[in-house]
Amino acid sequence: MFQNPPTVSSALWEPYPKGACLCTVEFKLPQLSAARSYSLGLKFEHGKLHKGGSIFGTIFAASRKTRVEPTSRKREAYPQNVDLPPVLPKNKKKPYPIPLKKIKQFAKEDKKLAELGIEKPLEPPKNGLLATDLIPVASQVLDSWKVLIKGIAQLLHIIPVYGCTECSEVHVSHSGHHIQDCLGSASAKRRSFHSWIKGSINDVLVPIEAYHLFDPFGRRIKHETRFQYDRIPAVVELCIQAGVEIPEYPSLRRTKPIRMIGRKVIDRGGLLEEPQPGCSADPSSLIDLDTHGACERFPPPLPLDIPRIAQETMDAYETVRFGVTRLMKKYTVKACGYCSEVHVGPWGHNAKLCGEFKHQWRDGKHGWQDATVDEVFPPNYVWHVEDPKGPPLKGGALKKFYGKAPAVVEVCLQAGAQIPEKYKPMMRLDIVVPESEEAQLVA
Repeated sequence: MFQNPPTVSSALWEPYPKGACLCTVEFKLPQLSAARSYSLGLKFEHGKLHKGGSIFGTIFAASRKTRVEPTSRKREAYPQNVDLPPVLPKNKKKPYPIPLKKIKQFAKEDKKLAELGIEKPLEPPKNGLLATDLIPVASQVLDSWKVLIKGIAQLLHIIPVYGCTECSEVHVSHSGHHIQDCLGSASAKRRSFHSWIKGSINDVLVPIEAYHLFDPFGRRIKHETRFQYDRIPAVVELCIQAGVEIPEYPSLRRTKPIRMIGRKVIDRGGLLEEPQPGCSADPSSLIDLDTHGACERFPPPLPLDIPRIAQETMDAYETVRFGVTRLMKKYTVKACGYCSEVHVGPWGHNAKLCGEFKHQWRDGKHGWQDATVDEVFPPNYVWHVEDPKGPPLKGGALKKFYGKAPAVVEVCLQAGAQIPEKYKPMMRLDIVVPESEEAQLVA
């Protein structure tokens, strides 16, 4: 290993197993780079490095062979099994998507600029102008949103969906499951069993609506004026503010940016009178943007077209989710920290509609914070059923062997679509569900 043998003190020899020695060694290290220094194959303990490059200390040498590092390791793109995010309690505020420490840091920086009278640097779309690179993304999201509604409405004629009348539980199968996890009213009388009825498209695509604003940077919506604004799906409102033109829902397109000092707007880039509602084109063209009555508008598909429609619906779902994620990185969306209300715009509205935890302390006002993708486009997880026509899922010890998936994914899977790899770990496809008696023996 070394050209010159080291000087060994014989007084420090101790009886060790064959092939190992404990000794005091003084030697010169060869000039090695930091990337190759690990290849000596020795572990130094209590050693001290001197300026001259020598090390004097105790060495335990197991062998004279250099340690070989594994050159390649098998890395999986996705883990084998993934647990779903925990259900947040309703008697607490939702956690902030951005850490509170960073929020305070940003607020402190804005306050310093405001005290110095310096304008806040704003870039599109934070200054009211459109982000031109996201206009095609918004158009693609809106087109995929229409395909998604149409596909789910057609597939629901073939794939049965059940919803609980007492809670928000949804199940995609030929019969409701027997898992006792209902938390609705009078669930104790039913021993936490669900009360199943036939579901609708709103059980698969959870309707999240928001107010449509002609000018998101204009006057806030007051509680008394809330009926003067239309309520449309939050995904559609996000696409409109990102540049999609819908004649029925006009939006202000600024040519001059907004100027702000701190939280105060010193120049709104020009003000235009908001058009009166109901004076636009034929509202029948807006039917495709909403889930209301979708199952009646679209007839059942032909048996040969079911796999194709399922795959198109699955692709549209992924396109909408990916596009909404990209848009929300630039365009501000607010969500209430207590309820499911969502507002697309830089500031939340002032309508007093929150009835969740301690709403009396807030006079019914929402606790606005930055929204997440799951709040704007909820996945609505349901139990994955391996055999939809088989016996219903049972609770108890077998519950931990079942997986979950978004309701849209489960519907498309049972209709014959190919599922993306990222959903397979949470569906637990590689786990064999044991019998009831065997589940008691599993640790």
